[in-house]
Amino acid sequence: MSGKFVRASKYRHVFGQPSKKELYYENLKVTKNAWDSNIIHSNGKFISVNWDSSGGGAFAIIPVNEVGKAPDTVSLFRGHKGPVLDTAFNPFNQQEVASCSDDGNISIWKIPEDYSFHKYIDENEQVKDITVPVQVLLGHTKKVGLIEYHPCAEDVLASSSLDYTVKIWNLKTGKDEITLQHKDLVTSFAFNYNGSLLATTSRDKKLRIWDIRKGVIISEGAGHTGAKPSRVTWLGNTDRVVTTGFSRLSDRQIGIWDIHNIEKGPIDGFLVIDSSSGVLIPFFDNETSMLYLAGRGDGNIRYYEYENDILYELSQYASTDPQRGFAVAPKHSVNVKENEVVKAFKTVSDNSIEPISFIVPRRSELFQSDIYPDCPSTTPALSAEEWFGGKVVNGPILMTMEAVFEGKEPTLKESKVSSTVPAKKQSSETEKEKETSPAKKAEEKEKEKKKETKTGLAKESKDDVVKTNSTIKQNVDDLLKNSNEVGNLLNRVVDLSDDENPDQTPYDNEEDWEEVEKADLKSGSPSKHKESKEDDDDDLNLELEKKDESASPKDKEKEQKKKTSEETEATDITESKEKGESIANKESTDKSTSTVEAENLKSSTQGEAETSTKIDSPVSNPDTLTKENEPSTKIDSPVSNPDTLTKENEPSKSQSAAIINDGQNGVKPKPTLVSTVEKLATLVTQLETQISILQNSALEKNERLKALERKIDSLLK
Repeated sequence: MSGKFVRASKYRHVFGQPSKKELYYENLKVTKNAWDSNIIHSNGKFISVNWDSSGGGAFAIIPVNEVGKAPDTVSLFRGHKGPVLDTAFNPFNQQEVASCSDDGNISIWKIPEDYSFHKYIDENEQVKDITVPVQVLLGHTKKVGLIEYHPCAEDVLASSSLDYTVKIWNLKTGKDEITLQHKDLVTSFAFNYNGSLLATTSRDKKLRIWDIRKGVIISEGAGHTGAKPSRVTWLGNTDRVVTTGFSRLSDRQIGIWDIHNIEKGPIDGFLVIDSSSGVLIPFFDNETSMLYLAGRGDGNIRYYEYENDILYELSQYASTDPQRGFAVAPKHSVNVKENEVVKAFKTVSDNSIEPISFIVPRRSELFQSDIYPDCPSTTPALSAEEWFGGKVVNGPILMTMEAVFEGKEPTLKESKVSSTVPAKKQSSETEKEKETSPAKKAEEKEKEKKKETKTGLAKESKDDVVKTNSTIKQNVDDLLKNSNEVGNLLNRVVDLSDDENPDQTPYDNEEDWEEVEKADLKSGSPSKHKESKEDDDDDLNLELEKKDESASPKDKEKEQKKKTSEETEATDITESKEKGESIANKESTDKSTSTVEAENLKSSTQGEAETSTKIDSPVSNPDTLTKENEPSTKIDSPVSNPDTLTKENEPSKSQSAAIINDGQNGVKPKPTLVSTVEKLATLVTQLETQISILQNSALEKNERLKALERKIDSLLK
């Protein structure tokens, strides 16, 4: 953590503390039904559990103080014809609980004041069940999977069914006053803070925000793309909701949404948690702005702190016992003296329930007002008639937690107006802009100018690189036609060859030739490569000189006149070679570029060539030469095009003299320009074949991936 900024938070050190083993609720028969619900619920006084029973549906109500191992026969709430799928406690009446079942009915139950989970017996000391509900709500045509009470209005209940509807019930009349029709099964729904809006997630992978009393959709958009069900809950008294679900690749995700712009997707995208398969059950604590995530099949419980559309990961409660059900008790039931901020329960191995306390570690024995703000009370803010009539409140009636700490009667308060996060962000941004001084603005302008100049220089350098690359890729013939440097170089070589002694014939004596090693194409040393190029140029010059002698009688007479007039200035063969090398070194850059271009041209026209002796000569335009250098033009054309050679001008003798291997003297073969270019051409062709093979394999791989994606899409559909 050295050198890393740590965000200040009151809840950074919150930890989960499990209860002792003797405080567990054991010997239970938790349902094994695969329906996606929380399985257990709690109102701080009781815990409801979907029970695994035969002969109709049942659920158990366990008083919080009845811990330990339960007897084999316990009192249950029986009355449904099918398995119980979900339960919910009335937030304004601790003795009332609702249940929904596979039979399509919703039952309202009253918990007796003398009820006991372990010993609720009749006059004959037999365990008795509660079999008669107070009220039965009929209206859904298929199984009812989820139910939830209104957070502010009394006797208002919401339910979702497999008939693709969400119904809002008035328990005073027993009628479904409002029906919200969906296109597919609703997998999760949640009221906002004041109960005027409803967020729903559906099996059609859509997230919707409903104005309940108007029965219209405020905002709608695509949610999680995975096939498994997603969950939704409101982020307290704000205009934000959080969803949990799966991606198309089965990664577990969290998303924070602006309820007015659902179609724009989650704010800052989805947050990937992991790749486990269990559905994440979310719970948001409005008083501490903490989000708890309990995954089905996970042993751990993650918790985050929410602030300005960002979830900051705090820690996690680690456990090796996986849970299927998870519930959180209301805030007014926490142990304030122990600095407990959340009291939670989770199922363990489908036969016990483990209580977990999330605690802020503090030593003070006084009331901690900063971590215990006012929380919702058990007093309703509206009646059912008022709410269905259109009356609006800011939220539930609040109670002070200090009264709970002192054991006094709590004082009640009204809720504050809900906050909108975007308005806060915009106001803070405008304030920052106003606070910026003119000096800072000037500095920012200077920085922008510097950036512009840097980007301009970078663009210019890039343009230069592109231009140089384009010039290198030009055709060799066009490049040589536009420049006379190569022709001038050959003219100088011919003049030097005229100054040689006519009596000396170096072509007949192999000892006068310098020994040249084979060019190592694998080694990247530029010096060796340069020397091999110079030797090849010398061989070419000698060939040109020999062809000058055998060109024509008129040319020979001219050459004899020149040689007799310049006998005093004649030099030996080695001096002429040194002069030729010095001249060749001056023009080395031009030759290197021409050889690279010759390689590119040879690789492009390799399919049309008939023999391996084809080569692009540095001189392909004989018009640039003077009349005195006509023999050189006759020799240059056969090099670039061997089909135009005559029998007298065939260069096979000179080339064979350059490459004959003398076995007696042990002289190695001397590579010529033809052989080196051919080797380079073969390397280029091999490289091109490898590149084409790699490209084909990449295309095949892409086609396979596309085919797999189509199969996955078809399977998901």
